[in-house]
Amino acid sequence: MRIVVVGSANDTAKVALDSIKETLKKKPNSVICFPTGSSPLPLYNAMVEDYKKKKTSYKDVITFNLDEYKGLGSKHNQSYRYFMDVNLFNNIDINPDNINFPNGVLKDLKGECARYHKLLEENHRDIQILGIGSNGHIGFNEPGTPFDSTTHVVSLSASTIRDNSRFFTSIKEVPKQAITMGLSEIIDSDKIILIATGINKAKAVRDCVKGPIDESCPASILQKHDNVLLILDKDAASLL
Repeated sequence: MRIVVVGSANDTAKVALDSIKETLKKKPNSVICFPTGSSPLPLYNAMVEDYKKKKTSYKDVITFNLDEYKGLGSKHNQSYRYFMDVNLFNNIDINPDNINFPNGVLKDLKGECARYHKLLEENHRDIQILGIGSNGHIGFNEPGTPFDSTTHVVSLSASTIRDNSRFFTSIKEVPKQAITMGLSEIIDSDKIILIATGINKAKAVRDCVKGPIDESCPASILQKHDNVLLILDKDAASLL
């Protein structure tokens, strides 16, 4: 596990983008899995700026996203698909047919989980980008999620709902469930890049890096992977 500590969120973006571009140079049709949330947003801004200025191409890249809220369609302004379209996909040259998302509005969510798992099995990820929740979750895999889990429907913890409420008008509007990739799928990637910023992530980062490998901290599974890059600001790294 390699740890890079930088001075600001914008600095995390530069380090992450350099790592992504290194892979794309070797393999233009890389498979990349993206998260949403505030931590990767500076990276997406940097990717868009780099695309416009340096013409880094994503036309052959295949993407997957970690998760999606149950009940929010792709046009809902708080859905994760909408977030990715507005902040990244609509602003680079990616082929829309290469974008893969779980569908949280279908009635048969069990069947949707099976469909997404099959797609992931067929498309090995070259890069897995992650954020981390204040309780150590990655994706929406809350504490207690089995390490061998695959794509599944999860009920969100109170702390996750509270953390995500800042994106909604009211905490009551935050969906209580989501579809998420499982931990076994997340770890099945050649390179993992985790971005964390802010003092509220410091304990989760410490438990991820130095704690026991235990399902009480889902991110601790990253200790089992031999190619993990943690990009942290000073606050997030303060307990290491």
